[in-house]
Formats: sequence, structure tokens, C-alpha cells
Amino acid sequence: MYTDNQWMKRALQLAQYGLGRVSPNPMVGCVLVGQGRAIGEGWHRHYGEAHAEVNAVADAIKRGNESLLEGATAYVTLEPCSHFGKTPPCADLLIQHKIARVVVANPDPNPLVGGRGIARLRAAGIEVSCGVEAEAGALLNKRFLGAMRLHRPYVILKWAESADGYIGGAHGNPVAISGPSSNMLVHQWRTQEDAILVGYRTAVLDNPRLNARHWPGLNPVRIFIDRKLTLPPGSNLLDRSQPTIIVNTELGSPVPLEPERYGNSETLAYLQCTSLQDIAGMLEGLYARKIYSVLVEGGTATLQSFMEAGLWDEIRRCQSPLMLKEGVAAPKPIGRLFHSEKMDQDLWTYYCPLDTP
Repeated sequence: MYTDNQWMKRALQLAQYGLGRVSPNPMVGCVLVGQGRAIGEGWHRHYGEAHAEVNAVADAIKRGNESLLEGATAYVTLEPCSHFGKTPPCADLLIQHKIARVVVANPDPNPLVGGRGIARLRAAGIEVSCGVEAEAGALLNKRFLGAMRLHRPYVILKWAESADGYIGGAHGNPVAISGPSSNMLVHQWRTQEDAILVGYRTAVLDNPRLNARHWPGLNPVRIFIDRKLTLPPGSNLLDRSQPTIIVNTELGSPVPLEPERYGNSETLAYLQCTSLQDIAGMLEGLYARKIYSVLVEGGTATLQSFMEAGLWDEIRRCQSPLMLKEGVAAPKPIGRLFHSEKMDQDLWTYYCPLDTP
């Protein structure tokens, strides 16, 4: 007989499949257990589509297990929703099928839910247990939970540096520093985050595309800083091939940009800030546009501005064996080292703020 923790670990495994596809919603998995065995499984696959509980019930019915739903236990990684959004309330679905017990990893801090899902289940006579594998659930949904708590995106700072500590060549000229395996890994990361951000110098000198061409998945929203809107018109970042936000001091877009992964309505938007040193204001504007995670791949000045503001959640640094001897000095990572790994000849080190649990 499996324990609650074991069933919840399976639900968390299912939830992970939604990474990069469900934002701004959280990743959620659900396992329905009846007579000691799994009778249905599901996860939230795409934003705007059926939630995990709906897919799990549908799976149970497809398997011929509909009669086992009454009296079953539902293991759900996040509190079932209680409101009508793009889909009906999942709490009502569990009540409708007479689920006897619901086990939840984390409560949903979204003001639209905020405990009301659990309250509705209990009012219907369903036993609810909370906090099973809560730490793993919080880690899985660090982007969503962090955004709900801090009202800003989850910020990942990433850079590659040479063995002698340079992030770019002489005069800022771009140099291929990391190896092919690391490059593929970075493109995988791009599919997992809502947006990717660079500064003006990187936009001009590198003329990047900031897409995920080396890994299957959705492209992130591109963000670049251009104080006076002077980026050359032929630049790749202005090709309207994917949603793009220009952070500047001159112009703002009255309509929030909706990234393509959850209903793109425009491909170019402007986020106006009174000062480009106001990192908090910029992040607030991105949060208002439902961007809950940002991968910052800018140059040293851009990366340091986030660190100096204390507005970052992870640092991912690649150290290559390449020697440049001169160039643009890489920033110095701060915080606490929590992981390292080799990727062919490259060494990746990962840092988090000192106050991270």
C-alpha cells in the first residue's frame, strides 16, 4: 500500500510536464486513487485548457473506472480552484464525483482561490489534508508562488565567462564562450521561462534573436532595454517573429501584452519606466503583463543592476576553459552556492540569495 507522500510524488512528477506551457498558471498534477490503486491521472497541459483534476477524471472514465470515483482519494499538487476562469471550478468537479478525500501539497495564494477551494471541499463533507510534500511542491511552482507573494517575476541571472573571467571580447565584441552542450541547455531554459531579457549594448552588439531554436518548445517573450528607442530598425529583436517588450523612458503600451503561450494579442509592446535604474518598477510592469519568470542574459551592467537591487532569485554561471586575456569583465556571483555540474568542458555553478530556505 502506497503512502500519501508516494502518491503525491507521482502527482508532482505529472505536474512537471507542464513546465513552460501553462504559465501564468501554476503547474499542477493530480492522481486519483481508489481501492488502493491509481484509477486516473492528469496534469495541466496548456494554459487555457483543462486543469489537472479534469484530465484525471477524464482519464479515470476512459480507463473504465468511473464507478470507482465515488469514495476515491484525489492527490493534487495545488489547492483545487473554486472560481470560474477559462475553465469551471475543479473543487466542484471533485464534489460532483463524490471524491471522499483530497490531499493537497500547497494552498493556492492566488487571491481568486486563497483557501476557498479547500473550504468548499470541506463544506461538502470531503476530508482535506494539506502540506503533503509541501517543500517539493513549492520548489516545483517557485515561479508562480514567488510571483503571487512578491508581485514580480521570478528572476534568473545567467551568463557565460572565460576561464580568466571575461564575459565578452575586447570593446564588447561577442565571443562564443560556452560549448555546444551548454548552448543547448540554455535554449532548453528559454522554453521554460516566460521571458528573456537583455540590455541595450547586448541588443546592438550581439543582434540576438533570443528564441529557442536549439530546443523544442515555446519561444519566450523577448525583452530589451532601449532608453530612447534607438535600436536600428533592421535588428532581429524588432522582426516581430515573437512577442517583444521594449523597456524605455519614452513610450508605454496601454494594453498589456499577452505572450503567445497564453493567447498572444500583439507582438510588440512598450513598457515605460521613469528611470532604467528602477529595476523594481520594470519588474512590476512585467508582472502586470502576467510575466512570472524572466531569464536575464544581458551584459555585465544589466546583470549587476539586478544584483545591486537585490531583485533576483537564481544565478546560473557557466565557466568555460577558454582564455580571452582581455575583454569585458564578468560580474561576480553573490549569494549561496547550492549546486554545480559539468557540461562537457564547461562548469555550471548555481547560486541563490542568502536568505533562501
